[in-house]
Amino acid sequence: MPLLLKGSCRCNAVRFEVQSHTPAPFMLCYCSICRKQQGGGGFAINLGADSETLSVKGKRNLGVYRAEIEDDEHPKCEISTGERNFCRKCGSALWLYDPTWPELVHPFASAIDNDLPEPPSRVHLMLKYKANWVEPVIGKGDKTFDVYPEESIADWHKRTGMWVD
Repeated sequence: MPLLLKGSCRCNAVRFEVQSHTPAPFMLCYCSICRKQQGGGGFAINLGADSETLSVKGKRNLGVYRAEIEDDEHPKCEISTGERNFCRKCGSALWLYDPTWPELVHPFASAIDNDLPEPPSRVHLMLKYKANWVEPVIGKGDKTFDVYPEESIADWHKRTGMWVD
């Protein structure tokens, strides 16, 4: 059975639950969007979950942010299809939903209240865009990528035995 993730914002105006087969907080993203929207350590950790199981209390307090992207991979400014949901009262980042992959929702590990499984290794991505003051802590067995890895969140969980049935 998938792990039930329970999350909330800092002020508890928004609370949510969602089921996840991929709950290990292994993927550290250093892009400027993740870092600035919810990554105090210079990176953010996004989980994967089944969007059909998302249940939200306090929906009226939700705001949605869609980032403008202009970088080496996007030389012309584009509006992201990703909808970054946050609490309008306290500003806490909660999850990312992208209609390009409607079956998925990506809760931010920082918003999850229950314990998460400890990953055996980590993946550091978007290192090309990390802030100059960030010193990534690369552990034994960790993988690093200037941009995106080819392996999906689901594939990583299956390969490492972290997939939750």
